[in-house]
Amino acid sequence: MILKNIFLQDFRSYEKQQFSFENTTLIIGPNTSGKTNLIEAICLLSTGKSFRTEKDIQMLRFGEAIARVKGSSDDEELEVVITNGLVNGKSQYKKFLVNGVAKRRVDFAGNFLSVLFSPQDLDIIIDSPGLRRNFLDEVLEQVDRGYRVAAISYSKALRQRNALLEATRETGMRNQKQFEYWDNLVIENGNIITQKREEFINFANSAVKDIFDFVINYDKSTISKERLLQYETQEIASAVTLVGPHRDDFSVSMFGDGSNTMHDIKFFGSRGQQRLAILQLKILELLFVEEKMGNRPVLILDDIFSELDAIHINLIFDEIGKQQTIMTTTHKEFVPKDLLKSMKIINFTK
Repeated sequence: MILKNIFLQDFRSYEKQQFSFENTTLIIGPNTSGKTNLIEAICLLSTGKSFRTEKDIQMLRFGEAIARVKGSSDDEELEVVITNGLVNGKSQYKKFLVNGVAKRRVDFAGNFLSVLFSPQDLDIIIDSPGLRRNFLDEVLEQVDRGYRVAAISYSKALRQRNALLEATRETGMRNQKQFEYWDNLVIENGNIITQKREEFINFANSAVKDIFDFVINYDKSTISKERLLQYETQEIASAVTLVGPHRDDFSVSMFGDGSNTMHDIKFFGSRGQQRLAILQLKILELLFVEEKMGNRPVLILDDIFSELDAIHINLIFDEIGKQQTIMTTTHKEFVPKDLLKSMKIINFTK
């Protein structure tokens, strides 16, 4: 998988600019120079959504109504058009095109494969369960159309079911037929999400780990008619659905020294061990995408060198030549001179 070039128009800080990429590309520039905006645009071509915001309108250049991100990947032209909500009098926030043909996001995502490693990823293990669920979504939405469909359907059904719970709490009356319809949808799609998350976690647990050995423990929130009935009273009181994959979590356990004991790395691992685990997890993501899609994804490294020590950086450099790699950094001094000779350099400081 190769990204040849990308064109940005009124996207974030860019008025109109085009960039081209080679097998290894290094983007150098100070903070706020637009490096992460460019990375966001590249990832947008992979997933059809931003990894930085849930509000599409925030990707528009200030004062503009329409933004475009267009890229060439292998033999395909991919484009995302973002608007402030109105196009020719019709409500529309995003439009996706593959070779000029309009697609839904569910069919757009996965045409261009990438794996992003950013400073925020270093908190996947130690921060909130939402970060870990987002990580699972990012992995699976690229490689599995069934997962994308189930995730969209589940999210919509969950919102409707929560609205019914709120209405029930306010009126004291429960419309059983309406609940039955939305219950069936969240159960059906929730179980698909759970199954596919388990597939990735099983892959990660069975894979060879050259950098850091660990086991992922999937704390799944199973959703079924029995469990919804079990929590019926509490759900009405809180007006939210209390079971399902939106409540999933996972933990990462490392092996104890000289024994078969396991320790949760969130609580018992050093910061260095936690970072090694995240690096290993990202490499497993690369391998999983390649296995599922038959194509090595582009590796995107967004300003991580300032967050890692020399040992971790060298481990990352070992991975660079295995696929196209696009990196950003504030200082090229972070990159060994012998590697710089083989890289294309985009300098934002000039």
